[in-house]
Amino acid sequence: VQRVESGGGLVQAGGSLRLSCVVSGSTFRTTDIAWYRQAPGKEHEWVAAISWRGEITHYADSVKGRFTISRDNAKHTAFLQMSSLQPETTAIYYCNDWNSDYPGGPPVRFENYCWGQGTQVTVSS
Repeated sequence: VQRVESGGGLVQAGGSLRLSCVVSGSTFRTTDIAWYRQAPGKEHEWVAAISWRGEITHYADSVKGRFTISRDNAKHTAFLQMSSLQPETTAIYYCNDWNSDYPGGPPVRFENYCWGQGTQVTVSS
């Protein structure tokens, strides 16, 4: 499986960005997907997740109300719409699988995932 993230960039605080993640392979349509990020000097953290049919979404408290995750299974693409961006949002953003301990639960045990190149989001104050 190959994941290619794009859409990042440099924006001012309060701005918006829409990230995309194109996933190769035939399993995308039945795979729960999540967005993660890694800020400089920090571990990966999860940001938002969406079930394979798109009917269940889950957001980290830090992004609730500002970020929206969605997907287009026909295009093997996941999206992350980000608004009201703040400097602490600066990080490299990645998409990957969503595995949890219970349905709809937060992503877990993702520290050892294989990560792609991600897309850099930089928010200036």
